[in-house]
Amino acid sequence: MVQAVLAIDQGTTNSKAVLVSADGTVLGSGSAPVGLSTPRPGWVEQDAEDLWQSVVQAIATSFTAAGSAVDLAAIALSTQRESVVGWSRSGQPVGPVLGWQDTRTAAWCAQLPSAVDGLVRERTGLRVDAMFSAPKMRWLLDRSDALVGTVDAWLIHRLTGCREHLIEAGNASRTLLFDVQELDWSPELLDAFGVPRSALPDVRPSDAGFGVTAGVPGLADGIPIIAVLADSHAAMYGQGCTQAGMVKATYGTGSSVMAPLDGFVESGCTLAWLTDRPVYALEGNIVSSGAALAWTADLLGLPDVGALVALAASVPAAEGVVLVPAFAGLGAPHWDREARAALTGMNSSTTRAHIARAAVDAVAHQICDITDTIPGEPKSLRADGGATVSELLMQTQADLLGRPVEAADVPEVSALGAAELAWTTLGGTTGWAARRSYRTYQPGIDAAARAELRARWAGAVASVRVRPA
Repeated sequence: MVQAVLAIDQGTTNSKAVLVSADGTVLGSGSAPVGLSTPRPGWVEQDAEDLWQSVVQAIATSFTAAGSAVDLAAIALSTQRESVVGWSRSGQPVGPVLGWQDTRTAAWCAQLPSAVDGLVRERTGLRVDAMFSAPKMRWLLDRSDALVGTVDAWLIHRLTGCREHLIEAGNASRTLLFDVQELDWSPELLDAFGVPRSALPDVRPSDAGFGVTAGVPGLADGIPIIAVLADSHAAMYGQGCTQAGMVKATYGTGSSVMAPLDGFVESGCTLAWLTDRPVYALEGNIVSSGAALAWTADLLGLPDVGALVALAASVPAAEGVVLVPAFAGLGAPHWDREARAALTGMNSSTTRAHIARAAVDAVAHQICDITDTIPGEPKSLRADGGATVSELLMQTQADLLGRPVEAADVPEVSALGAAELAWTTLGGTTGWAARRSYRTYQPGIDAAARAELRARWAGAVASVRVRPA
C-alpha cells in the first residue's frame, strides 16, 4: 500500500483530484466539470452544491485510476480565489457562487470614496475592483443572513462535515479585507465594505491544518486537511518560483502572472502563502485568456479550443488582425472595467484562420502587458496551465516577450504545488520542481518585429479603453 496525499484542485471550469506519493509521483487522477452560468451581462455564477459534487466525483475517479490500494496520509487544496460562496450555519448554500469574473458590483465599487481605495492599497497591496471578494460578499449579505467565504472555505466546510469555518491566508489576501502585514482581518476594511467579522472564516496559515474529514463520500473520517493554497499561488509553489527575479504565468480561464518579492509593496502585491513566514509576490491578473480562446472558437463555429489553435497555426501571422478580449473589461495592468472587446484590423483578405491567430496572440500580448511592469529583467518565464500544451501559444509567448519561455512538463501544476506543501508539512521528500523537465521556447523574431506587433496591440487596447490610462 502506497502512502499518498490527495490534492484537490478546484478551478473555474472543473475540479481535479490527484493522488501524489512522497516523491511527487502521480498515482491516479480524476476530474469533473463545473457548470458556469451568465444570467445577465457581467454576471458569472456557479452552483455551490454542483461545485461540491464535482469535487466528490473527481475524488472517486482518482481512486479508480490509481488501481491499487492507497494509504491516504492527508488532503491538500488548491482553489480558485476571489469567487464567493454564501451558506447558512447548517451548511446550505443561500445563493449562487459569485465567480471571480463577475462584474455586477463594478458600479458599486466605482462609487466608493477614493480614501477606501487608498486604504485597500495600503493594507492589502491590491486595489478596489469587482474581481475581488469583498464587494461580492457585500452583495450576498445584502440578500441573506449568511456565512461567507471563498471557495477554499466552502470546501473545508463540506470536507469537515460542516464543522469548520476556516480560510487560508493567501486566499484571504484576495478579499480586500485582509491586512497582509498584520496577517488578520482589518477592522477598518471590514467597516468600509460593510462585512461583519462574524460572517467571515477564521484565517489559518497555509500549512496550519484545517480540520479532518467527516461524512465525505468515498473518504474515511478523520483524514487531516493539512495544506491549502490558492490555485495561482500553488502553481508558483509547484514551479519552484520562490526567489525574487523569477516569474511564472498560469494560463487558465483567466491568467495570473506572479513574481516573488523580498517584502510587501503597496501596488499589485499578493500574499502568496504563509508558513513559517509570509511570502509576498507581485501579481497581475488577466480577466480573459482561455475564455477568449473559447469565445473565438464558438464565434468561428469550431468544436473546441484545440480546433481553434490548429486553425491559427495554419497561417504564419494574424496579418494585422487584433482581438482585444475585454468581454468583462480589462484587468491588470490597465484596470478599466468599462472597456469593451474589439476585433480590429480586418480587410477583404482576412480569413477565419487570421481571427483564430489573433485570439492566440491576444493571450500572449496580455501576459506581456504585465511582465512589462515587473521591475528588473527576468531571464525567462515559467508557464503552467492547460493552454501550455499549445506549441503555437508558447512560441508566440516567447516571440512577444523576447525571452525564453519554460513550459512545465505537467500543465496542471497547481495540484502538485498543494501536494508538495502537504508533503513538506508531513516531512516527506520534496523539491520536485528542481527535478521537473521543461520545454523551452526561444524567441524567434527580432526586436523590430516584436516592437511592431506590440505597438499594434497597444493601439488596439487604447482604442477600447474608457478610463484614461
